[in-house]
Amino acid sequence: MNADPLEILWDGLLSRDPERIRATYSGLDPESQQVVIEHLVRMTKEDGWHPEQIQSAQTALDTLNSEHSNAD
Repeated sequence: MNADPLEILWDGLLSRDPERIRATYSGLDPESQQVVIEHLVRMTKEDGWHPEQIQSAQTALDTLNSEHSNAD
């Protein structure tokens, strides 16, 4: 049975492993990267997400934001 590509994507992005987060994100086209960032932000701000999901989303955002800060 093949794993669902979306599940693999989100497993990588929400892994709390900065290396894995960056690798997963960098494999996306710019439009998909923007959609991911917007979704991660919603996960940290909207009600209804499990605390573990919120923490994972925040870790991903922190990792990706530090990546962009280092690139400037």
